[in-house]
Amino acid sequence: MKELGEYLKKTRISNGVSLEEAAEDLELSASQLENIESGNVKAFKDVYNLKQYVKQYAKYLGLEPEKVVDEFNNFLFEHTSKISLDDIRAAQKKLEEKEEKKVKSPYTIEYKKKFNPWPVVFILLGLLLFSIFIYFVISSVNRVPARDSELMPVIRKEYIYESTY
Repeated sequence: MKELGEYLKKTRISNGVSLEEAAEDLELSASQLENIESGNVKAFKDVYNLKQYVKQYAKYLGLEPEKVVDEFNNFLFEHTSKISLDDIRAAQKKLEEKEEKKVKSPYTIEYKKKFNPWPVVFILLGLLLFSIFIYFVISSVNRVPARDSELMPVIRKEYIYESTY
């Protein structure tokens, strides 16, 4: 990263731009640009933001931002590939211990409620069966008597009486 930072610094100086002027134009602080030019990656909390700053700075200086970002990515690959698995495990263990040391209160814990669909299904099924039952009760009460079945004996009796005379 130092080589990339020195390259950006030489380009800035050859363009006749002061550090403060570049910082003002890029809306960054002068210390951020100094850290980029000196290769101080640890001054930035987020590597993604640093990558965006480098790309923006390269574009500002009239360089090809893709090539500069490729150099930055090579630096990141070399830097991160040197971390051993033991170091990663130690860092992970340290994070887990830090999490365990936090004070946990029942008032600050967020409980996730699990949605159980069965009560809703049973209620809807019950409402459906109840509405079917009500439909049949109402339809049987409001039933219009059929003419053939209830009036037929009366007509037959009259017919029988008339024919016997």
